[in-house]
Order: sequence, then structure tokens, then C-alpha cells
Amino acid sequence: MRVEYREEPCKVALNKVKGMGFKWSLNPYMGCVHRCTFCYVRAFELRADRPFDDRYGRSIRVKTNVAEVLRRELARPSWEPETIAIGAATDPYQPAEGRYRLTRSCIEALRDAANPFSIITRGPLIVRDVDVLGEAARRAEVSVTFSVPTLDDEIWRRTEPGTAHPRQRLRALKTLVDAGIRASVGMAPILPGLSDRPELLEQVVREAREAGACGVWANLLNLRPGTREHFLGALAEDFPDQLERYELLYARRAYLGAEHVRPVVAQVAALARRHGMRDRRKKPPSERLEVHEQLALGL
Repeated sequence: MRVEYREEPCKVALNKVKGMGFKWSLNPYMGCVHRCTFCYVRAFELRADRPFDDRYGRSIRVKTNVAEVLRRELARPSWEPETIAIGAATDPYQPAEGRYRLTRSCIEALRDAANPFSIITRGPLIVRDVDVLGEAARRAEVSVTFSVPTLDDEIWRRTEPGTAHPRQRLRALKTLVDAGIRASVGMAPILPGLSDRPELLEQVVREAREAGACGVWANLLNLRPGTREHFLGALAEDFPDQLERYELLYARRAYLGAEHVRPVVAQVAALARRHGMRDRRKKPPSERLEVHEQLALGL
């Protein structure tokens, strides 16, 4: 797939977020080449009157000055350090990052400001930045979530055509955890009738535990307008036997009800307990305090 990269400066780096588990987001890029059929960002693109179909991901905006803008925003007297989510609307470690290094520059800015942040990615390229992530984690709370909905090769190839293999993500997770960085697995979105089979759920939890994941969580697919049209079109082509099921499940709603979600979430939680999933990193409890004391003294 031919991709256009548009190098455009930005006016703001941090975006105020409502209705999610965090208040601030940071996206060094706009658009994503992963082309996941279930990507919820397609719904945002439709609302913004931008391409959400097969054209999505063919044009990536590169925010060339995002790190400089971020440093200015973090230095404002009015800024109170709060956790910033990196990658809520793009993958910060998609291939463009190998060239532009914008995500790394933003992490350096957050490290220097001792500001907490989280990252969500499908990109193994993150291991390149294990050094600066480790430095940042010694100054503030840092967490990384690797999206691994399934390890089934067929489902992965059909639904995440532009991504690295999920096992590459687990190898990257191991590298981060070994370096003392909190890294977990997000099993999302789990696809009813496809990746929600008990043996597939257990496979992800088991291999995530073997890689050293500090935790695991799960959620099911949501289909808001924009995502819905594209996903159902891809489903009709790749898994036609599932199309009727999804048309019925999502007939009048974008999110499945608790009767569908709770059993899967509970099953993943039970699997995590069974496999002994927990944070196994070795880190002195006083380390972060000592770094903050050094910052306060200007050392």
C-alpha cells in the first residue's frame, strides 16, 4: 500500500479527553498504517468528514514540531502533572516512527519534566526506546500496554493486516519488563465468535504470562458508525459465516451489553489468576523517591 506522509507542524500537543479513563492524550501522528478492520478511530474520522474506509491509513500527518510544543505545554505554570496517554488515536510506534522519532522525542520531554504517561501500541519498534523509557520510569509512573487481541494467525492476518505478528509484541514486552518497565497486555478488541473462543483466550493469557506481562485486561468490539461499515464489509469478505451473527448482535447498538461483555472479562480475569499473572519486576521501592529528590535539588 502506497502511503503519503504529510509533514505538518501542530499548534498543540496535548488534547483534553472526555469520557475515557484519562484526561490528556498525545498523538505524534494522525492516521495509522496498520489498517485494522476494527479500528475505533475510523468512527472519529467519519465524524470529522475524513476518509474512514479503505482510504484510511493511506495519508499520515507527521506533527514535525510536536515534541517542542509538548515541552512548552509541560513548562506552563498552570500545568499540573497528570498521566498522559500516548497513542489513543494512532499507533505511536507505527513504521513512520522509525524515520521521524517523534514519539521518542516526546518521551524525552516527559522524562525531563518527570511527568507520568502511558503508551498503547502494536509496534515492537518500542524496544528501541527502552533506554529513555527506563529513565522516565525512574522519575514518574510509566506504563506500556501492548494490544494483543489474539495469537491466532488467521484472525490476526485478516483483521490487523498492517501490524507486526502478535508474538513480536510479546517479545518486545519481555524486553521492557526485563528493563524494569511496567508492561501489560490489552486483549482488545475481542471479536465475538472469532477470538473469544476459550482456547484462544487462554493462549494469549498464558503466553503473556510467560513473557512477563505485569497484567492483562480485555474488552469486546464496539462498532460505532464509521467503524461499523468498514468492519462489516471486511467481515463479509474474510469471515462471511459470521456476518449474520454480527448484524444481529450490533443491530441497534455500538456496544454490546453486560450479558455479552461480563462473561468474557470474567473469563480472562480467571485465566490471569490461574496462570499467576502479576507484576514480577524487581525494583527498589525508594528509587522513584530518590529521583524526585534529585530533581527538586536541581541535580
